[in-house]
Amino acid sequence: MAELGVLLSFSRPRISNDNAYAESWSRIIKYHQSYPLRRFRDLLSVKVWVDGFFDWYNSAHLHSGIKLVTPIQRHYGQADQICCIRQQTYETARKKHPQRWNFKPRDWSQLQVVSINHPRT
Repeated sequence: MAELGVLLSFSRPRISNDNAYAESWSRIIKYHQSYPLRRFRDLLSVKVWVDGFFDWYNSAHLHSGIKLVTPIQRHYGQADQICCIRQQTYETARKKHPQRWNFKPRDWSQLQVVSINHPRT
Protein backbone atom coordinates (compact mmCIF):
# COMPACT_ATOMS: atom_id res chain seq x y z
CA MET A 1 0.00 0.00 0.00
CA ALA A 2 2.86 2.38 0.77
CA GLU A 3 4.24 1.96 -2.77
CA LEU A 4 0.89 3.14 -4.14
CA GLY A 5 0.83 6.13 -1.81
CA VAL A 6 -2.12 4.81 0.23
CA LEU A 7 -2.10 5.88 3.86
CA LEU A 8 -3.14 3.39 6.52
CA SER A 9 -5.20 5.89 8.52
CA PHE A 10 -7.97 8.32 7.70
CA SER A 11 -7.51 10.12 11.02
CA ARG A 12 -6.83 13.82 11.09
CA PRO A 13 -3.16 14.72 11.54
CA ARG A 14 -1.89 14.82 15.13
CA ILE A 15 -5.20 13.55 16.58
CA SER A 16 -4.81 9.96 17.73
CA ASN A 17 -8.36 9.15 18.84
CA ASP A 18 -10.29 10.52 15.86
CA ASN A 19 -11.33 9.05 12.55
CA ALA A 20 -13.00 11.87 10.64
CA TYR A 21 -13.67 9.63 7.64
CA ALA A 22 -15.66 7.12 9.73
CA GLU A 23 -17.41 9.89 11.66
CA SER A 24 -18.55 11.60 8.48
CA TRP A 25 -20.09 8.32 7.27
CA SER A 26 -21.82 7.89 10.60
CA ARG A 27 -23.44 11.32 10.28
CA ILE A 28 -24.45 10.79 6.65
CA ILE A 29 -26.09 7.47 7.48
CA LYS A 30 -27.82 8.55 10.72
CA TYR A 31 -29.36 11.67 9.19
CA HIS A 32 -30.51 10.09 5.94
CA GLN A 33 -34.29 10.24 5.49
CA SER A 34 -34.65 6.47 5.20
CA TYR A 35 -32.76 5.68 8.41
CA PRO A 36 -35.22 3.83 10.69
CA LEU A 37 -36.55 5.58 13.78
CA ARG A 38 -36.49 2.35 15.77
CA ARG A 39 -33.91 -0.42 16.00
CA PHE A 40 -33.35 -2.83 13.15
CA ARG A 41 -35.14 -6.15 13.66
CA ASP A 42 -32.18 -8.34 12.80
CA LEU A 43 -28.86 -8.42 10.95
CA LEU A 44 -30.53 -9.17 7.61
CA SER A 45 -32.66 -6.02 7.80
CA VAL A 46 -29.50 -4.00 8.52
CA LYS A 47 -27.78 -5.49 5.46
CA VAL A 48 -30.78 -4.77 3.24
CA TRP A 49 -30.97 -1.16 4.43
CA VAL A 50 -27.22 -0.56 4.04
CA ASP A 51 -27.27 -2.03 0.50
CA GLY A 52 -30.09 0.33 -0.45
CA PHE A 53 -28.36 3.29 1.18
CA PHE A 54 -25.08 2.76 -0.67
CA ASP A 55 -26.93 2.22 -3.93
CA TRP A 56 -28.60 5.63 -3.41
CA TYR A 57 -25.35 7.25 -2.27
CA ASN A 58 -23.43 6.12 -5.36
CA SER A 59 -26.12 6.41 -8.03
CA ALA A 60 -28.52 9.19 -6.98
CA HIS A 61 -26.85 11.49 -4.43
CA LEU A 62 -25.17 14.52 -6.04
CA HIS A 63 -21.77 15.16 -4.45
CA SER A 64 -20.61 18.75 -4.08
CA GLY A 65 -16.93 17.72 -4.07
CA ILE A 66 -17.21 16.41 -7.64
CA LYS A 67 -19.32 19.24 -9.10
CA LEU A 68 -22.78 17.85 -8.24
CA VAL A 69 -22.59 14.56 -10.10
CA THR A 70 -22.89 11.05 -8.68
CA PRO A 71 -19.85 8.85 -8.10
CA ILE A 72 -21.16 6.44 -10.75
CA GLN A 73 -21.39 9.24 -13.32
CA ARG A 74 -17.84 10.28 -12.45
CA HIS A 75 -16.54 6.71 -12.57
CA TYR A 76 -18.02 5.97 -15.99
CA GLY A 77 -16.87 9.27 -17.53
CA GLN A 78 -20.30 10.89 -17.84
CA ALA A 79 -19.44 13.78 -15.51
CA ASP A 80 -17.54 15.78 -18.14
CA GLN A 81 -20.50 15.78 -20.52
CA ILE A 82 -22.97 16.68 -17.74
CA CYS A 83 -20.81 19.56 -16.54
CA CYS A 84 -20.24 20.79 -20.10
CA ILE A 85 -24.02 21.05 -20.59
CA ARG A 86 -24.30 22.92 -17.26
CA GLN A 87 -21.53 25.33 -18.31
CA GLN A 88 -23.32 26.05 -21.60
CA THR A 89 -26.62 26.57 -19.76
CA TYR A 90 -25.01 29.07 -17.38
CA GLU A 91 -23.36 30.96 -20.25
CA THR A 92 -26.63 31.13 -22.20
CA ALA A 93 -28.51 32.40 -19.14
CA ARG A 94 -25.83 35.01 -18.46
CA LYS A 95 -25.97 36.29 -22.04
CA LYS A 96 -29.77 36.37 -22.01
CA HIS A 97 -30.08 38.17 -18.64
CA PRO A 98 -26.75 39.85 -17.77
CA GLN A 99 -28.39 42.05 -15.11
CA ARG A 100 -29.01 38.98 -12.93
CA TRP A 101 -25.32 38.11 -12.73
CA ASN A 102 -23.29 40.15 -10.26
CA PHE A 103 -20.47 37.66 -10.19
CA LYS A 104 -18.53 35.31 -12.43
CA PRO A 105 -20.48 32.11 -13.24
CA ARG A 106 -19.51 28.85 -11.60
CA ASP A 107 -16.72 26.80 -13.13
CA TRP A 108 -18.18 23.39 -13.95
CA SER A 109 -14.99 21.76 -15.23
CA GLN A 110 -14.21 18.49 -13.49
CA LEU A 111 -11.23 18.24 -11.18
CA GLN A 112 -8.50 15.82 -12.24
CA VAL A 113 -7.71 14.65 -8.70
CA VAL A 114 -10.25 14.27 -5.90
CA SER A 115 -9.18 13.51 -2.34
CA ILE A 116 -10.51 13.85 1.18
CA ASN A 117 -7.60 15.67 2.86
CA HIS A 118 -5.53 17.58 0.33
CA PRO A 119 -1.86 17.60 1.37
CA ARG A 120 -0.44 21.03 2.15
CA THR A 121 2.36 22.33 -0.02
